[in-house]
Amino acid sequence: MSAEHTGRADYPVFMEIATRWQDNDVYGHLNNVVYYELLDTVVNRHLIEQGVLDPSTSEQIGLVVESGCRYFASLAYPEVIDVGLRVTHIGKSSVRYEVGAFAKDADTPAAEAFFVHVYVDSKARRPKPLPADFRAVLEKLR
Repeated sequence: MSAEHTGRADYPVFMEIATRWQDNDVYGHLNNVVYYELLDTVVNRHLIEQGVLDPSTSEQIGLVVESGCRYFASLAYPEVIDVGLRVTHIGKSSVRYEVGAFAKDADTPAAEAFFVHVYVDSKARRPKPLPADFRAVLEKLR
C-alpha cells in the first residue's frame, strides 16, 4: 500500500458486502478484525467465482504470511459497503492482494488492507508454483 490513499479507479473488481450487527464493536464502528474478514472473503470469493479455487478439493491453497491494514474513516452496521480488490505483486508462488473498503458515497476508502498469500501444496504444505490459469486470473486484478 502506498503512502497516499487509493481511489475506486485503483481497483479492477468490486464486491458489495452488507455489514452485520455483530460487526460493530463497543465503539459503534466495525471492529478491526472485520476488515481482515472482508479481505479474506473478497479474495477467496473472487478466486472461487473465477473457477481457480475450490476450498474442499483444490490441490493448492494460499497461506497468509503477511498482512496489514490502515484505517482512515469509520464504517458501521447497517452500512452496505463496496470492497475493491487488486493484486500488486505476483511471484513464483506468492501473491499480494490489496482491498479498499468504501462507504457507498465515498471516492476514497475508509480502510485499505493487504495480505500476502504463499500458495502451497494442500497436503505437503510446501510452496508450489502458481498454475497458468490461476496466474491469468490474477493478472486481470493488476
